[in-house]
Amino acid sequence: MTTRKYQSVMLIDDNEIDNLINQKMIEAAAVAENIYTHTGAKSAIEFLKNLEKMNLADKVLPDVIFLDIDMPLMDGFQFLDEFETLSPVARNKCKIIMLTSSINPLDFNRSKKYPNVRLYLNKPLSHESILKIDV
Repeated sequence: MTTRKYQSVMLIDDNEIDNLINQKMIEAAAVAENIYTHTGAKSAIEFLKNLEKMNLADKVLPDVIFLDIDMPLMDGFQFLDEFETLSPVARNKCKIIMLTSSINPLDFNRSKKYPNVRLYLNKPLSHESILKIDV
């Protein structure tokens, strides 16, 4: 099995330590050229909207977004609602993986309602889980 290689991935988690650990795991697995990290869903959605405004969406948008659920100001589901308002280019390119410590079945079921959510993983990322990702 060959591991898919991505141009870029994005980590969205208010916990900087989780972001750092997940970034190191992705780097060690060598599955992405670029890794963007955001400590808030609001800044992440603004980043994506700005890429669209600058007509860079098709070149710079992340292939995969790892999204935490429980964050202040804007949670993961609010991010997903905003994400749905982005252009078709963005919605087609970015695949979302919910990366959370939530074991609440309601969160899992709610995430299935969003077409861009391709996977639901529990934190932290492991080398094995990264290598199995094929979205």
